[in-house]
Amino acid sequence: MTDIESKTVRPERLLGRAEIESGAFTATRALGDTGARASRTLLHKLMRRMQHDQLTVAEGSDVSIYGEAGGLSATIRIVEPQAWKAVASEGSIGLGRGYIEGWWTTDDLTTLIQVLVRNLDQLDDLRNKISSKTNPVTDRIRRLAPSVGRAKNEEDIASHYDLGNDFFKIFLDDTMTYSSAVFESPAATLAEASTAKYDRLLNKLQILSGHEVLEIGTGWGGLAIRLLERFQTTITSTTVSQEQLAEAKRRIAEAGLDTRATLLDSDWRDLAGQFDRIVSIEMIEAVEWRDYKRFFATIESCLRPDGLVGIQAICTPDQRFDRAKNTEDYIRRFVFPGGMLPSIGAISKSVSAATKLQLVDVEDFSAHYAETLRRWRVRFDDRLDEVKALGLDDRFCRLWRFYLTYCEAAFLERHVTVNQIVLAGHKWRPDGLSLRPN
Repeated sequence: MTDIESKTVRPERLLGRAEIESGAFTATRALGDTGARASRTLLHKLMRRMQHDQLTVAEGSDVSIYGEAGGLSATIRIVEPQAWKAVASEGSIGLGRGYIEGWWTTDDLTTLIQVLVRNLDQLDDLRNKISSKTNPVTDRIRRLAPSVGRAKNEEDIASHYDLGNDFFKIFLDDTMTYSSAVFESPAATLAEASTAKYDRLLNKLQILSGHEVLEIGTGWGGLAIRLLERFQTTITSTTVSQEQLAEAKRRIAEAGLDTRATLLDSDWRDLAGQFDRIVSIEMIEAVEWRDYKRFFATIESCLRPDGLVGIQAICTPDQRFDRAKNTEDYIRRFVFPGGMLPSIGAISKSVSAATKLQLVDVEDFSAHYAETLRRWRVRFDDRLDEVKALGLDDRFCRLWRFYLTYCEAAFLERHVTVNQIVLAGHKWRPDGLSLRPN
């Protein structure tokens, strides 16, 4: 048994979203066996067009093999016929729903998702073409609708992070870093790689003694602790997660660094003051696309003209951004409600439209995120007894495992990327040093 306090864990919001069905799924469910047969026929027809790798589909005694041997190979076993209806009507949401409910199984979830992602190209091309025609109209309509309010932002963030600090401690390393690490060698531990990530971004910001630093998105204080350990600076950091705020305050005080840290329970829209450096690690994903210009304008208003901004962002490819920003997927439905991945192009466009900031450096290290997620997944599965001691059932465990694996496969296949981006104030001038660490 474990001494973790189960009272801090609140999974109901995420699990409740697993009960939400699309209209299409409800309609196919109403059709019963007819809906399952129609969905099965459609999906088998699509799988016959597979051009990459090999997929084996087993349902009872029926076994079908699609694609060609020689590359990746995965097997999916259909347990309940509604698995077909869920995937046909809801895409990745339905695929994840089926895994959560146990409607299908596989021996290698990562490889299975990789195979599926690799064979989405034709469907993606068609969807992107449709979006390019329809989005200019739908975007104008959506811009007229009210933006997502602060209360909704806070509720969405709480639904994820209020799972509790004790839950996240199970699979994160001792730095409590919930963002991509950077592995300087294959032998590096997760904690070493998390610290290397912080150092990589801080080095790009050329921080000097006496600098005042603003962090947007405190997390559990990992960046703040590393900054204050390395540099004689001060940091002001803000978050709207009560769970993270309390833990970050405790950890920073425990490290004896609290006299140089100011932690705020404040929305990014309320930030004020002037800072030499601004840093934000994987927080922009909680900003809706209609707020990008305001987000970067707020950053510029808080940055001294000769300052630098470092942002670490999970991004969708530019070609997919217009469609993805208006489409819910597994992550946005079950894990990060209200989440939104930017693209490099969307960031650059918003920065140039709303500010005088200049984008001076972009580094992609997506393979490192795949390894980070793999290690989180292994730690999660190795400590399932502790997870369940928190009162989290098998459905939640499958929800979380699919989330970690879905993201791992997406980074392996560059379906999404992670990037460190450096923006410069309009009076910043390079001093001859490279932004990139040695």
